[in-house]
Amino acid sequence: MTQHAQVDDPSAEAAGEVVYVDDVTDAEEREAAFRERGTARPITVVGNPVLHRECRDVTVFDAELAALVDDMFASQRAAEGVGLAANQIGVDLKVFVYDCPDDEGVRHVGAVCNPVLEELPAERRLLDDGNEGCLSVPGAYAELARPDYAVVRGQDLAGNDITVRGTGYFARCLQHETDHLYGRLYIDRLSKRDRKDALRQMAEGTPRYEVVPND
Repeated sequence: MTQHAQVDDPSAEAAGEVVYVDDVTDAEEREAAFRERGTARPITVVGNPVLHRECRDVTVFDAELAALVDDMFASQRAAEGVGLAANQIGVDLKVFVYDCPDDEGVRHVGAVCNPVLEELPAERRLLDDGNEGCLSVPGAYAELARPDYAVVRGQDLAGNDITVRGTGYFARCLQHETDHLYGRLYIDRLSKRDRKDALRQMAEGTPRYEVVPND
């Protein structure tokens, strides 16, 4: 089941129903516009301090923030990722971007500032043991159980409140990127053995995109 429909009835919001952002309409055109305005930056990798602490809240919604998001979309595309947090290009701010399909193949494109994952009721916490990777742990993959449904509340680039929901792979993306902004990488959720294996994979590989060395 695809979870991307927007509640378009104004009375729904007035009645207290959640209005989910429409991140599907014109997804290709919107991503291209962001990316073409931006400049790709190198990716920070595990060990860089900015990845291991909670980022600062976005408090100013201005042209500088918009330019950062353009660069994030350009960086995400250059690295062939589906999601990117600001600290993955060295910026200490709570904002992430995504260009990610759900399990129905529907493309979702957007940006979220100050994201907070909504706590799911027990009946919605159906775990998916999917394979996960990260641009900041290049070349490494591991199975990690995450809920197959996610709801993130935050703000758009104008500071308006938004709510994003996703299922399957897109739900994994929303959780993964929100984690980044609170200083947690996916390997931090692995067992010690699996984390060690992921770091070994990274050490033995060569990143296919430009990264920031940890000097």
